[in-house]
Amino acid sequence: MKRYVLFLISGLLLSLPMVSQADDSFYGKVESRPDSKTGSWVIGGRTLDVTAGAELEEESAPLVEGACVKVEIEKGIVEEIETVKMDKCD
Repeated sequence: MKRYVLFLISGLLLSLPMVSQADDSFYGKVESRPDSKTGSWVIGGRTLDVTAGAELEEESAPLVEGACVKVEIEKGIVEEIETVKMDKCD
């Protein structure tokens, strides 16, 4: 019985990284960003690895530190970072 429980717990722990790969979107303020488009961004307390395939939208404001943005993530990859009105981050 103990082995069965340990097996179930191990399976749950191994599946956790797959859960974090799910599609997601959230609002947050840009806390830091690289000088270029790609690299490590910190938005709303989350560190994101942004690749060249990500779309950056600056319709409401420039993508600078302090800007409020909506981040779209698909299959664990940042697809889009879009500036939005500041009230979305309040």
